[in-house]
Amino acid sequence: MSNEKAIILFDGVCNFCNSSVQFIIKRDRAGYFQFASLQSEVGKSLLAQRPELQNLDSIVLIENGQFFTESSAALRIARKLDGFWKLAFLLNALPKVCRDPFYRFFAKNRYRWFGKQEACMMPTKDMRARFLSE
Repeated sequence: MSNEKAIILFDGVCNFCNSSVQFIIKRDRAGYFQFASLQSEVGKSLLAQRPELQNLDSIVLIENGQFFTESSAALRIARKLDGFWKLAFLLNALPKVCRDPFYRFFAKNRYRWFGKQEACMMPTKDMRARFLSE
């Protein structure tokens, strides 16, 4: 198993996504995850490696050189969190064709349900080291 850190690309203007980043940081005491917003230069550069993801506005997990999106990304992230959140990875046994429609429905409505910011969040001083860009 590699000691390399995984990178989470997230929608930096989405209130739910920003809250999710804070949630992950609190439950990732090992510091396995680093973060960059999709809107940042780092995020855009990483996505440029996968042209089919250029218009994606949802979570992307880059782990061991592989790109994961939608429910696969969310479940792989849960697997690395402290506590019972690891158990969510069991849902990965369901085919993506069953999982992803639920993820897409939630993602499509996230701005309506949780709101949107005008600019990407600025990490706090304590969180800054976990971000690849600001």
